[in-house]
Amino acid sequence: ADLMMLDSGNVEESVTRLAQMARAVGLHLVLATQRPSVDVITGLIKANFPARISFRVATKVDSRTILDANGAEALLGRGDMLYLPSGSARVHRLHAPFVTEKEIAAVVEFWRSQGTAEYQQAFLEAPREEREPGEPGDDGEGAEGEHDPLYQDAVKLVVEFGKASTSLLQRRLRIGYGRAAHLIDLMEQDGIVGAADGPKPREVLKRPGWLSEVEESMR
Repeated sequence: ADLMMLDSGNVEESVTRLAQMARAVGLHLVLATQRPSVDVITGLIKANFPARISFRVATKVDSRTILDANGAEALLGRGDMLYLPSGSARVHRLHAPFVTEKEIAAVVEFWRSQGTAEYQQAFLEAPREEREPGEPGDDGEGAEGEHDPLYQDAVKLVVEFGKASTSLLQRRLRIGYGRAAHLIDLMEQDGIVGAADGPKPREVLKRPGWLSEVEESMR
């Protein structure tokens, strides 16, 4: 609908040509809109999309715009639909499975938990000329944790927040992803944070008062 409002002539022509070419090579093209008005679903577009589906709409006019028939305004919602097959004038009433956003999120989270993402570190590092001092890959002093001036600040930060993530370090310390990930890895080696658990923030293994006790013992 937004595209049709901006440049209806070119959009209509492009959509029509795409539908024609898709039909010629056997591709299934799905076009959807939340605004079933005649200035969005034009006669030319409808002619090239003979098979149509309508879920519940507000008025009979909207139903006729999509299906050339009344009825969609009386649907129940939650997957209730009317289907107009290609080459037929008869509308069929169907009920599709209705999946809530909460259920979709649960499925996505399940599949995401099945494996941990593996990143190619070389692609995540900034170009050499943009690297900050101490960032992994930089030849200057500070490539290692004990030489990184922000290591202690990073440790204090994750202990204070009770969680450790690269995004937290990036946001609070204003550093790049590569350097933040390197600091997290060093903290894991030092036993300050736990191992990675998918996309979740890492567990902080030290209690909140641990850092103060260490500093006190060093005085």
